Amino acid sequence: MFRMTGSPFKGVALLGASAIMAFVLSAPPALAQRGPQSVAPIAEKLIDAVVNISTSQTVKGPQGVPLPKVPKGSPFEDLFEDFFSKKGGRPQGDRKVSSLGSGFVIDGKEGLVVTNNHVIEGADEIILNFNDGSKLKVDKVLGRDTKTDLALLKVTPKKPLSAVKFGSSTTMRVGDWVMAIGNPFGLGGSVTVGVVSAKQRDIQSGPYDDYIQTDASINKGNSGGPLFNMEGEVIGVNTAIISPSGGSIGIGFAVPSDSATSVIDQLKQFGETRRGWLGVKIQSITDDIAETLGVKENTGALVSSVTADGPAAKAGIEAGDVILKFDGKDVSTVRGLPRIVAQTPIGRTVDVELLRKGQKKSLKVLVARLVEEEADKKSAPEKVPEKALIGLKLTPLTDELRQKFGIDAKVKGVVVTDIDPASPAANKNIKAGDVIVEAAQEQIESVDDLGKAVEKVRKSGRKQVLLRIDGAKGDTRFVALPIE
Repeated sequence: MFRMTGSPFKGVALLGASAIMAFVLSAPPALAQRGPQSVAPIAEKLIDAVVNISTSQTVKGPQGVPLPKVPKGSPFEDLFEDFFSKKGGRPQGDRKVSSLGSGFVIDGKEGLVVTNNHVIEGADEIILNFNDGSKLKVDKVLGRDTKTDLALLKVTPKKPLSAVKFGSSTTMRVGDWVMAIGNPFGLGGSVTVGVVSAKQRDIQSGPYDDYIQTDASINKGNSGGPLFNMEGEVIGVNTAIISPSGGSIGIGFAVPSDSATSVIDQLKQFGETRRGWLGVKIQSITDDIAETLGVKENTGALVSSVTADGPAAKAGIEAGDVILKFDGKDVSTVRGLPRIVAQTPIGRTVDVELLRKGQKKSLKVLVARLVEEEADKKSAPEKVPEKALIGLKLTPLTDELRQKFGIDAKVKGVVVTDIDPASPAANKNIKAGDVIVEAAQEQIESVDDLGKAVEKVRKSGRKQVLLRIDGAKGDTRFVALPIE
């Protein structure tokens, strides 16, 4: 279970002295020699820049236990009315709830503080509590980004505040030492040390997941706090943990600084994020699709469809292309492309290297701005591939079938009307109403076209045909289907 780490104090578990001694005695000598002897000098310089964040929020509605239903006119009616109103069972109007989190100062003169969006979401009042006991009320939330769970706050300091700087998360290696400072369970100024356990973790929290995983203890209340390298630079913003019990089990996640800095800069400048937009739908290259394309599994991002009049369409990118590089950066996984595009400055023309029908091509794309309307646009309902011919009952598209399955008038291809449950196609999530618009990267307009494409693949010695399929709901995908 993933848990966001901003939360009020609920309990503390103590580790016995005998357990601590056993750990020390059993620790390998090499670990003791190579690990940091002490992080005290670093912590002393940084702790004043880390803040504890307390928020209050007005919540409407009843509190306490609800009033039991008692028959009108019952002799117990007055008794229950009196008892439960005293106990708070009746709605008492608005009430205040509070929560705790962490943050850190990045500009001491301007009073700029970074934290997680979920720490301050819905808050009516936000108070920063500093290590020296002083407090400051947040004047304004300069901006927030729900997709990376970051927020930028503004206070008016009476004197310059201690501040910290961002470092590079890209240079961090698995096994490098890191230190977290924050407000776990409301215990302000807590310092924990661990290592980078992994990088580029996807915890399914948003479209740009690229978390640093660490075993430095991160608990409820650490949300929004900094993760430091041994140079005292912020290389991550602590955000979430995996915890069945609510406490740390050594699996915490931080937003990498290289992702956070671009978001924070935009929140400071514009009060919002302004991400780059390419205008494609993509999918991963599985082993069966890789075989049909002649590439390695998980190489680049496969374009399943292109948004009409979008940047990619204008640049000449087509469905079936495999994007290998974007703006000089390798696209090693399908998840990597959205992050790279999003961080690209709007209006920049970049080079895109792709693979089309086995041949490498280079195109130039003018990156546009991602806005919600564009993000929700349907991709152009053209070329769609699907898997093999075996086990599929196919028929040319007619007006009747278009109406029956809700197929757009612009879609060309052959429609699937039935699937043999014993065939390979039955395991490929192909459904009646799907339209095969492309096979072996050739456009299909008739059943004969599909048959010729399958035969061509068979003669080439390949065992699977790559189909592009347009679903009845407008989704486009590639499927590799065995032909034998």
